[in-house]
Amino acid sequence: MISQRENALRIIKFSNPEYMMSGMPCYGLCYTGCNHEGYEGGGHNCAVGTKWTDIWGTGWVKEHEGVMGFPKHNPLSEFKNLQSYIFPDPDDERICGQIYAMKEKYTGGDCFLGGSHRDTLWEKSYMLVGMENMMAYFYTEPEYAREILRRIMDFQLGIAEHYIKLGVETVFMSDDLGTQHSLLIGTGLLYEFFVPEYKRLFELYKKHGVIINFHSCGHIEPVLEMFIELGVDILNPVQATANDLANVRKVTETKIALQGGISTDVIMKGPIENIEAEVERVINLLGRNGGYFCAPDQGLPFPENHIKAFYQAVERY
Repeated sequence: MISQRENALRIIKFSNPEYMMSGMPCYGLCYTGCNHEGYEGGGHNCAVGTKWTDIWGTGWVKEHEGVMGFPKHNPLSEFKNLQSYIFPDPDDERICGQIYAMKEKYTGGDCFLGGSHRDTLWEKSYMLVGMENMMAYFYTEPEYAREILRRIMDFQLGIAEHYIKLGVETVFMSDDLGTQHSLLIGTGLLYEFFVPEYKRLFELYKKHGVIINFHSCGHIEPVLEMFIELGVDILNPVQATANDLANVRKVTETKIALQGGISTDVIMKGPIENIEAEVERVINLLGRNGGYFCAPDQGLPFPENHIKAFYQAVERY
């Protein structure tokens, strides 16, 4: 049996992998604030009811056990606030120092070194501005919207330089662009406002041969070609209830590896025989020619026996 690294690369390249996997074996690096922490702590592992402010000045509240918090205060909700707002500095030791501390614990082995850009652009913008406000500003204050996106991407590029310096081989980016039935943002706006900024980050990583794993929940079929053009290597979570999985595979075959596709609802509700049947069905649908990591289409606190049955089914099939 070949190594996990080699098998994962074969999956990504649609090049005769020997066995199914749930994801790339990866040791991940992240900066302080990547997962919504603040300089003084906070984050989603806090107790329910905890309130905190992240490094961007966004206020958060933890409302549900096992689920990330929700942004409640948006520091740039009004464009006049930009005059006094100070964007976080990716070279601030309080932010980037964690990346280097984590790298010191990396021992190599049969896994990739990775870096995270959670909330890469769209999600970070609405956490700063407010979702309804940001959507309105595309029309009422387009230059303000562009400035916000540009400054966010400046930060991400600064973080990327640290990751590249340390030799990351893969990066995780994320922006949830879909609802259950449609896009949150029309393709016209995506190409006008977002694609030019995405390209800045993608081109930097492509120059260094870094594998890009992009996370986008919801109905994302209308932007599959956009992901291909940008150079996404792996697309997750391929939400089963929001997309035609067969069509997603048809459009991305040989171009983008998929990760996810197993209905969270099936894993959560069971019974175990239904979970096993769903795993076998989706592997046959998405992974017959490689290009597929079999995984849940959302991360939730599943019943222990159900998620165990899922992983056993992945190995079996």
